[in-house]
Amino acid sequence: MPTIHDILALGPVMPVIVIDDSQHAVQLAEALLRGGLKTIEITLRTAAALESIRAVAGACPDITIGAGTVTRPDLAIAARDAGAAFAVSPGTTPAVIDGCRAADLPLLPGASSVSEIMALQEAGFEAVKFFPANAAGGTGFIKSLISPLPGISVCPTGGITEATAPDWLALANVPCVGGSWVAPQADIAAGAFDAIAARASVAAAL
Repeated sequence: MPTIHDILALGPVMPVIVIDDSQHAVQLAEALLRGGLKTIEITLRTAAALESIRAVAGACPDITIGAGTVTRPDLAIAARDAGAAFAVSPGTTPAVIDGCRAADLPLLPGASSVSEIMALQEAGFEAVKFFPANAAGGTGFIKSLISPLPGISVCPTGGITEATAPDWLALANVPCVGGSWVAPQADIAAGAFDAIAARASVAAAL
């Protein structure tokens, strides 16, 4: 099973997905792959999320699937059973950590402060999701972590766009950013997969 570091190294952008109909999931994943993106975070915010993970896991072995918005231990188990290769949380609690470890599901834990990141480092994590990235301090905050916390990799998510992603990726501690701009919910619902593939191609080249 790949580690979180392995997953973050697969590409500069991890699309963050909200999907309302699992019938669109495979076409979405194929569009991302055509554009050159190899990871996807399907957030567990809709009733279609787990079935979407299951569909993509069965049809698209070349994409690494994460389950986002994992906020409870039972969601970690459900995500693993659906075929997710890793979990992502918006924030982190001991229950979420224990649940992911019990499910043998690598976790990209969410944090938004220095103390939270230090606590996660003490718990054995070497990479965190910084969320909500813009609202919690922006690029200046993450740049300030490079010296005091050199062992931590950061995946910023929240408010990042195609235009601002390069500013984040220029930071030494940011191997990858999360973003919803590549595959907006409305485009998925409309079946605009060529447009999604085009944005994925731009994102993969960042």
